[in-house]
Amino acid sequence: MEIITTHKNVDFDALASVVAAKHLYPKAHIVIPRSINANVRSFLSIHKDLFPFMSPLGVPQDEVSRLIVVDANRWERLDGLDALMNRSDLEVHLWDHHPDIGDIHAVAGRQALVGSAATLLVQELEQRGAAIDPIQATLFLASIYEDTGHLTFPCTRATDARAAAFLLEVQADLNVIQTALRPGYGPEHKEILAHLLETAQRVTLNGHVVCFAKADLKGHVSGLASVVAMLRDVLSADAAFGLFWDGRRRQSIVIARSGPDSMDVAALMKPLGGGGRPEAASALVKGTRPEGIENWIRELMAQNGHASMPIFDLMSFPVFTVGPDETVDAVHSQLKERGHTGAPVTEGEKTGGLDFLA
Repeated sequence: MEIITTHKNVDFDALASVVAAKHLYPKAHIVIPRSINANVRSFLSIHKDLFPFMSPLGVPQDEVSRLIVVDANRWERLDGLDALMNRSDLEVHLWDHHPDIGDIHAVAGRQALVGSAATLLVQELEQRGAAIDPIQATLFLASIYEDTGHLTFPCTRATDARAAAFLLEVQADLNVIQTALRPGYGPEHKEILAHLLETAQRVTLNGHVVCFAKADLKGHVSGLASVVAMLRDVLSADAAFGLFWDGRRRQSIVIARSGPDSMDVAALMKPLGGGGRPEAASALVKGTRPEGIENWIRELMAQNGHASMPIFDLMSFPVFTVGPDETVDAVHSQLKERGHTGAPVTEGEKTGGLDFLA
């Protein structure tokens, strides 16, 4: 069995890349992570019949012989495929455009510093003379436009522009793209932006004007990235970090936005288990509140990306530990229930436990 997958919080580049990869690997099944950006979800609600895919929960992982990863280069960014990580018999192909070196080691595919992962795949499809219908062309162009800021971000390369021109030649619809890429903004977003402005701290770190702002979430809210982008514009900051606490899941959502030629926020998100582009990145941190994450980011900036802060600052309470005699199945159930991927193993009296950042 072959599967194609991408990173959590699926954006247009991720969706376009898995669809484009399907042309190159016709026998593969597309596996879409469970978290999908709002504008991508809206696009799929209209065109879902044209893009069939599986949930990671439905993948029989012991039957997977080939894994094709697009627009991601680290295992932690994939959804629900941990069992494949240490498979020595697994053939991995990787198509990615991120500048950092990840931990997914592939035997085939392509990695290059371009504005969009879809650009690499579109370039390959053009060379092979693949048949691309107008809806697919529109999706591919939307991904390139989104990741390059309509070909204006510093990450944009000539290859991106050539791929965009090719997609226009095969009837990509600019009207659909204009609607799809328009961020949704309603009363809920307005309320969150007002709260971010109330809590915002504007500081100068390493010569950059940086803004940190926090807000609690009362459930899932789509389009938070557009709110953080507005925050940065309003405060005229080089970079803005929106730190959102989801109390129900006991996790923090970190969204970072920076200006052109400012700071590489993707490099700052990497130690937090996140990723993205130099001007737009995010991370999901379980068990650690926004205050601790802000301290972590400040330390990372002070150390130029290499934090040396005490591990105590990254721990959350109440503490959860496991004993050396507990079974794997029992521990797995406890971790799943708490929403964590690891816990310390201790001898002697078991505490209520310390949840390490995972």
